[in-house]
Amino acid sequence: MRRVLLSLVPAIWLGILGAAQAAVPVQTDWMTVLLGGRKVGHVQIDRERQGDILTTTQTLSLDLSRSGKPMHLGNMSQSVEGPEGEPLGFAARTRMSSMDSTVDAMPDVAGRYRVTTTVGGQTRTMLMDWPGDALLAEGQRLATLAAGRTPGTSYQLHEFDPSSQQVVHVRVDVLGDETVTLPGGAMRLSHQRQVLSLAHGRQTLDLWVDDRGIARKGLMSLLGQPLEMLACDRACALAPNQPVDMLRAATIDSPRWLPSYVRAVPMRYRIRISGNIGQPFITTDEQQVTPLGGTDWMLDVGNSHVGRQAPPRPTDTQPNAWLQSDAPAIRRLAVEAVGGAHDDLQRMRRLREFVSRYITGHGLDVGYASALEVVNSRAGDCTEYAVLLAAMARAQGIPARVVTGMVYADRFAGASQLFIPHEWVQAWVHGRWQSFDAALRHFDSTHLALASGDGDPWHFAATTQLFGNLHIRQAEPGADLSLPAGGGQAAPAGHPGGNTGSDGSTGH
Repeated sequence: MRRVLLSLVPAIWLGILGAAQAAVPVQTDWMTVLLGGRKVGHVQIDRERQGDILTTTQTLSLDLSRSGKPMHLGNMSQSVEGPEGEPLGFAARTRMSSMDSTVDAMPDVAGRYRVTTTVGGQTRTMLMDWPGDALLAEGQRLATLAAGRTPGTSYQLHEFDPSSQQVVHVRVDVLGDETVTLPGGAMRLSHQRQVLSLAHGRQTLDLWVDDRGIARKGLMSLLGQPLEMLACDRACALAPNQPVDMLRAATIDSPRWLPSYVRAVPMRYRIRISGNIGQPFITTDEQQVTPLGGTDWMLDVGNSHVGRQAPPRPTDTQPNAWLQSDAPAIRRLAVEAVGGAHDDLQRMRRLREFVSRYITGHGLDVGYASALEVVNSRAGDCTEYAVLLAAMARAQGIPARVVTGMVYADRFAGASQLFIPHEWVQAWVHGRWQSFDAALRHFDSTHLALASGDGDPWHFAATTQLFGNLHIRQAEPGADLSLPAGGGQAAPAGHPGGNTGSDGSTGH
């Protein structure tokens, strides 16, 4: 039922790595992808020039697994640019579930971009202004060449990712020339360190580029393991893969056993982080985050303090590509689920119960499906429970968000006493945000929130680097935790959102 968004960081990285490519009439380059020294996939980079127009198509293919269940993930990112790297259009195709998600964008007569997105079989079109000085593939290559190879050089890039339609802000430091061993032999390359500004601090990506600005090697950390891309020939890139079980790699050891009666009361955690992450957790109406200095943090979870989170925004009730709350099938299910409920709390409880029963195909091989796909398949893990519940809540006019975080499990994947990746829903009920977990059928004080958003998987990309860098040093129950001042009044025991969990459940 629980998952980590394993495909996201590699997909965003692909947009960056593939950017530094040469403008030639026709060329195909290959790279092999290694995770922890094991081959897990490949990258194919095709460039085609027609007159002054250059089209760069980058295709990433990964073979991973979750608890022994195979996952075949793919991402195609395409950019169309003029001779100076000016953007003319972009496209993307991502395979994270049984249906591909696609993006196609071309400029319209007004100079804006008409972006058509298809997710779960539903298509949406919007107009988008180009985000300032953001660069696509050829523009990034030209910027790399213009900056040169002199050690000590630093410059800034704003890199546009067609898959997520997000701009990644990057600082680049030129470290100097180095001899790098690649599958096809040694090359003298310029070592350049890119620091990406993401939602949870920064992510470091090391690139080694040749004198044409072509990236021949890339290195970053994913779940505490090195993720490498190395230039090689086609046979090398397409050699058999050795899938890595990413879900097991994302688990975090619990410092103690947490039986159900402990999980039903507020908890205090002391957590140490490694890496250049910044604040790893979000403050919610149910979770208080306190820095302890250095890399240590205190987390208090379970008591409700109204006002720690801002009220909902208009977008928290609107449909989007992944939470298709305006789809007739979802609206029909939501009406069926709530019946004659008299207020939003009762509606959310009935929606949670409905979704818990509705998904009957429990598995770890779905990937990431949209709410409309879940309606049709009735299958998935915690992600699918969360997106469907959030979409049905929005269909009822209740503001809702999808939360990514961790939750405690006595046993998982052959190990015991773990915190594992998990997703659930926050809904705005009775003037505050309350949590509802359709996958586990209850919310308790072992739900540690890392991020929240609108259900779009690209918004949670940054959380993948957190799982391998969190170390829970202490987990202690307490019926009357002393929380920092200013957080409002705690809900009394038994009140929805207090010690019994937001949907009134206690224990698994």
